[in-house]
Amino acid sequence: MTATNAVRAIRPLAPDVQVVERVEKLAAAALWADAAEAPLLVRRLSTPPDGRRWTALATPGLDGVVFASMSEDGVGHVDLLAVEPAAQGRGTGRALVRAAEEWLRCEGATEARFAGNPPCYAWPGIDVRYTPAACLAESLGYDRYRVAWNMTADLPSVVPDDRAELDRLASAGVTVREAALRERAPVAEFVRRNWNDSWAWEVEQATGCHYAVRDGEILAFAAWGSRPLWFGPMGTAEAARGLGVGRVLLRRCLAEQASAGLRSVQIGWVGPIRFYSQAAAARVERVFWLYRRPLG
Repeated sequence: MTATNAVRAIRPLAPDVQVVERVEKLAAAALWADAAEAPLLVRRLSTPPDGRRWTALATPGLDGVVFASMSEDGVGHVDLLAVEPAAQGRGTGRALVRAAEEWLRCEGATEARFAGNPPCYAWPGIDVRYTPAACLAESLGYDRYRVAWNMTADLPSVVPDDRAELDRLASAGVTVREAALRERAPVAEFVRRNWNDSWAWEVEQATGCHYAVRDGEILAFAAWGSRPLWFGPMGTAEAARGLGVGRVLLRRCLAEQASAGLRSVQIGWVGPIRFYSQAAAARVERVFWLYRRPLG
């Protein structure tokens, strides 16, 4: 089969439960560094926020699949690419990416990226350990334009005693609270106003969420579980920085994750490395290359 015919043979996935289950198994087999989480990633990408333009394309024998989506600024994203180990090295991945690019072009994208499309993404970019994926991107003309990283925090076996820090915050008029699912709207609105809609969506989806308030005004938040096994997002309003509230919120979330049975968590797409290193003894462990290329 020629390269052009291989691309033409690729079709959208049927929205069938059994098909999705097969894709989950395919992803687990192909993504050796993420085998345990791969099925969850497939489900996550298959149920994005309302209004997102996305597709999942597969080979006729379902030995390869690619997820692609459009961001609000009109940029196209290759969100996940998985090829059965036995089918690798035959041009299947290349054909899938070309098919995804064709779909993105039809949706109006002028650029395609191997980069996370928040808030619903698999990774920030291509994990450097997936060497064949990086080689494929570069052979297709994608340029590496940014590096991102995740940090790993080993979880404590006991809940930390934060009474002293809570007392110190209370003396400054700050109270730390838990936001149950039915009470998330004010926190999500605070996040949307100070950061972006993507983080607000993650807060609404999160398993756990804590926030700090002073005089009825929300100052900071931290959430976990919007992405399985990950911590984040979190943020502190500029007026409240320096109080140490972020450290307390982070540790409360990590304690909840430990209570849920997790032994370590990923802190995704990290900015302030020093903060997480000092507050949670977190270490940089996963590095991602972000790629992009124009679509002619």
